[in-house]
Amino acid sequence: MPSSSPFASHWTLDQGVDFLNHGCYGACPREVLETQADLRAEMERQPIAFLSRKLPSLFDAARAALGAFLGADPEGLVAVPNATSGVSTVVRSIAPGLSPGDELLATDHSYNACRNALDFVAAQTGARLVVTKVPFPLADPAEVVEAVLAKVTPRTRVALVDHVASPTGLVHPVEAIVRGLAERGVDTLIDGAHAPGQLALDLGRLGAAWYTGNCHKWLCAPKGAAFLWTREDRRDALRPLVVSHGYNTPRPGRSRLHDEFDWQGTGDPTAFLSVPRAIEVMGAMVPGGWPEVRERNHALVLLGRTIVAEALGVAPPCPASMVGSLATLPLPFAASEPGVPAMASDVLQQELLDRYAIEVPIFSWPAPIDRLVRLSAQLHNERSQYERLGVALRELLQPAATPAST
Repeated sequence: MPSSSPFASHWTLDQGVDFLNHGCYGACPREVLETQADLRAEMERQPIAFLSRKLPSLFDAARAALGAFLGADPEGLVAVPNATSGVSTVVRSIAPGLSPGDELLATDHSYNACRNALDFVAAQTGARLVVTKVPFPLADPAEVVEAVLAKVTPRTRVALVDHVASPTGLVHPVEAIVRGLAERGVDTLIDGAHAPGQLALDLGRLGAAWYTGNCHKWLCAPKGAAFLWTREDRRDALRPLVVSHGYNTPRPGRSRLHDEFDWQGTGDPTAFLSVPRAIEVMGAMVPGGWPEVRERNHALVLLGRTIVAEALGVAPPCPASMVGSLATLPLPFAASEPGVPAMASDVLQQELLDRYAIEVPIFSWPAPIDRLVRLSAQLHNERSQYERLGVALRELLQPAATPAST
């Protein structure tokens, strides 16, 4: 059923599907897609002029706009294809400084692809990956801080911390975590894949050694637009995953960091170059700009969480203060039901799409025997979509689901 949101027309989403999975790959407004198409057309009209002569200034302009939005010094900002690449870039850059017995710290809420990067480097260097269990459900953000800091030892070198955890949607208290780790001499790498556009950011004030985030999710830029920001004292050691011309051909007036990251071979830079337009388009959709976008999405996802929780007879697993534009709920189901591997397609997710035209992710957590439904809220969504989801889940999960008492 088409969304009745007054903002839905800005997107090219299939109006026959209730799209409640904006958090997975995002969705790009048509005005931003038009900007990217114009940039591509310009590039194809004169590839040499665009890629060899004009691109450095275009990168600088995109960095300046994004840096202002993030509260980040543009000199420490580089484009990467996605946050997973950002994490791998940092982890591979620090690998030469690791020794056998050193420890890398992560949580059990870490994104699988990013945790794999830590596993890979640990195996290559003899370091050890330590994974701390963050309670879920939980009642207070302090529980996350305590769980992370409890695993720090004198051998801990770097901690990978999600700003917004992908499987659970929890907004982690990264300010307190970064501060506590710094007091113990540990650098923090923040995986902010879901944060830009969902949360207000001030990376300079946050003080993490590295912060990477996607622009294609809540910022609504085209796919392939992401960034990695590095604190000034850690920039000298940062190297891109692809070593190219910038390694030995510095350009006048350009930093070594930008030389090495901006040109890694022929590619399509238009996704990142479209980020300023995404910031502009999304911020202009409502009178209050980006603060209102974030507040609307936060209020809507909390409403959706309440609607679905009441339909299933379950309790919200975290306080509202730990929710941004994503909210996760546990699903009641028979204990004998077979589990689903973390990266496999869940049969319930497919049934919701096939029978009810609802696109929403179902995750296994913390082991295959338990499942979660993760709700997203973006301006193109509206209340009735969550009501339809609640009805559909009750029908599919009965008799496991029990209606909430009134």
